[in-house]
Amino acid sequence: MEWIGAGSLAAWVWLALAQGFFWRTDVRLPARADPERWPPVAVVVPARDEAGVLPVSLPSLLAQKYPGRAEVVLVDDGSTDGTGDLAGELAAGRGGLPLTVTAPGEPEPGWTGKLWAVRHGMALVRERGDAEYVLLTDADIAHAPDSLRELVAAARSADLDLVSQMARLRVVSAWERLIVPAFVYFFAQLYPFRWVNRPGARTAAAAGGCVLLRCAAAERAGVPDSIRHAVIDDVTLARAVRRAGGRIWLGLGDLVESVRPYAGLGTLWRMVSRSAYAQLRHSPLLLAGTVAGLALVYLAPPVALAAGLAAGSATAAALGGTAWALMAATYLPMLRYYRQPLWLAPLLPCTALLYLLMTVDSAVQHYRGRGAAWKGRTYGAPGAS
Repeated sequence: MEWIGAGSLAAWVWLALAQGFFWRTDVRLPARADPERWPPVAVVVPARDEAGVLPVSLPSLLAQKYPGRAEVVLVDDGSTDGTGDLAGELAAGRGGLPLTVTAPGEPEPGWTGKLWAVRHGMALVRERGDAEYVLLTDADIAHAPDSLRELVAAARSADLDLVSQMARLRVVSAWERLIVPAFVYFFAQLYPFRWVNRPGARTAAAAGGCVLLRCAAAERAGVPDSIRHAVIDDVTLARAVRRAGGRIWLGLGDLVESVRPYAGLGTLWRMVSRSAYAQLRHSPLLLAGTVAGLALVYLAPPVALAAGLAAGSATAAALGGTAWALMAATYLPMLRYYRQPLWLAPLLPCTALLYLLMTVDSAVQHYRGRGAAWKGRTYGAPGAS
């Protein structure tokens, strides 16, 4: 147990100091100034059965205070709850940006539904105008009135091809408090924002809820056709843009918030498990390594502390306790960002255990043929029959 405690503490020292300072929450939109000319922009919103959140999110897009020309295109991806009709009703008689509602039909083979909708929306934008940027935003994301303006100003000022903000997710229920801040914390640990934002770095990622993309960069990268099969479309998009020579930026958002509720454990479980195994490239070896890594890094510290106290081993208890304290300390900034009580920090091992079980369940569902199931569609590994 002493060796396990020592290994876990060493892992946490390395994570805290050498993993891009992932735990810090100060990566926000880069310094920006108003451009001399505001470029035309199109906002593309893929939406499938989003009638429950659209009354909050869509008006926030239509009310954008953007100095240049802008429009909103909502792509109804086979909704059965009247999403498209509701969008039209919400825009009727309202000032602000013009709205187009379109429906491309069912995806062609090899396409995920969201990317099929994005493809249709981007094609429509190209046919209708000379938009220099397209804002890809999910139907559950509400934007502050100056969100689009600030995104474009940042892209112009820093000459960025892709600017993505991690929307502040909804945290109201007890399960959301336990799981949601950790979701962003783990994402930042996998893709440290400082590493993503280095020009030419190998690490590439984006947050799919809010991605401002230069149209010329999308064409160079062949997006979205080149990533049509991606389940984790945001990270795959960022990698494609970077491979094509584009400059990307990712950070936390102050002007974008998700309004989707995750009131129960079941909905949160499905949110994570639907893509967890895809993140591991459907590899049993990577799954085993992930489970072992989560156990050593997150579960071993409290176990070493408890075992050391029970066995009278001060060394094991000290190593486990120190690792646990360091773990909790790195979680505090994310809890502050989400305005949550700091006493949740020591509960991170419990949350990590839930994520471990979600990841294993994701693999189980994949091998049962259920794959990445979401809103009535199931996606297997790319190339699978």
